[in-house]
Amino acid sequence: MSTTLRLFLNVKFSTYAQHYSSKSGIVQLMQDLSIAPPPGGQLYPMGGGNPAHIPEVEEALRQIANEVVGDTVRFARMVGDYDAPQGHERFRTALAERLSNLFQKPLSAQNIAITNGSQASFEVLFNAFAGAFADGHWRHIELPIAPEYVGYNDMGRQQRPILRSTPARINLLADQQFKYGIDLDRFRVSSETSGAVCLSRPTNPSGNVVTDSELQEVAEKCVSAGVPLIIDGAYGLPFPGMIYTSATPFWDDNTILCLSLSKLGLPGVRTGIVVAAPEVTELIRNANAINGLAPTRVGPELVLPLLANKQMDTLCQQVIRPHYLQKQAFALDTLRDASADLPIRVHKPDGAMFLWVWFENLPGGTQKLYEAAANEGVVTVAGHHFFQGLTTDWQHANECLRINYAGNPGLVEEGIRRLIAIARRLYESETQASIAR
Repeated sequence: MSTTLRLFLNVKFSTYAQHYSSKSGIVQLMQDLSIAPPPGGQLYPMGGGNPAHIPEVEEALRQIANEVVGDTVRFARMVGDYDAPQGHERFRTALAERLSNLFQKPLSAQNIAITNGSQASFEVLFNAFAGAFADGHWRHIELPIAPEYVGYNDMGRQQRPILRSTPARINLLADQQFKYGIDLDRFRVSSETSGAVCLSRPTNPSGNVVTDSELQEVAEKCVSAGVPLIIDGAYGLPFPGMIYTSATPFWDDNTILCLSLSKLGLPGVRTGIVVAAPEVTELIRNANAINGLAPTRVGPELVLPLLANKQMDTLCQQVIRPHYLQKQAFALDTLRDASADLPIRVHKPDGAMFLWVWFENLPGGTQKLYEAAANEGVVTVAGHHFFQGLTTDWQHANECLRINYAGNPGLVEEGIRRLIAIARRLYESETQASIAR
């Protein structure tokens, strides 16, 4: 055994290292992005959150990139200089102007901070508003609806879990569909035990879009309790605009809006955006300086011209939204055709880029389905990862699965058909076992 290997085997990590467990759902999801196809087989990647490669969007970004590369000064500053810890000031100023018009409220660059991706935003925000407080209270991040985004689950850097969720209300619809709603009778916000409320709109994984009336009631509960409302708009308004139903953009002085450039088509540049009161954005600024010196300059530099000439709105409304709606319709038709004889429902896909499929009473649950499918090259995400913060078990959490339909249509179609064929085998195995008994 080499000296290097012996040293590694003897290494000791602190309890802090437990926050970086390989069992994390987000770790598994991201690792699955690079999973290899089975020997001699084809890979059907429908798991991770990679957005679609949309030619019109990529061409617009390529033109801007060429302009930046051709400008000696801009290029040198973009790749050769640290940005300010609160982020690209010209980008923040332009975005503040855009958001002021959208929300009909005055915002400035001081209301905006840039981070190295949304995960970095939520790590700071969740730990700033939850955990141990100087007044002796332990406060939670309240999730008004479960399931919610899997990436929230491992954000806490506290002594015990900080998330607390309220199970969604399930409304059954026609055409093998269902829709989640916030159970407003059960959902509580307390000034003593709640540090902040967080919801994504639209929701990853389900594609649910919290209604205007639900959002307004949640916002009022937050104001009454004196806690902020965090809205994760990574798929929403004003960009990338992946909402396919009626929804009013929302922001007020008690709201922290988190945006991202990833689903606009720029996941590789890791750019998160926090829109909030200056006290919050200054905290983000300080965290940027302490944790990483400065946020990225690349994303803001590439997107600034799109804001300045209003091309951003055109791309979102006339290119990105129709692109995903077309992919969604194709994936839904494929799923319905393949599963018409099975007890399967899909959440009404009002936003984002996923089909959230409910396999009722599936033998072994969707973790077993995920594993069997992955062995055959069909990559999805088992649903139980998205039900964090619940205080009791919920069978529904073990019967759901997320499908990303943003990829190659041919692979998505065949991947869905293969997935349903595997699910059918699981259902039939239980039927055969019951007959044998």
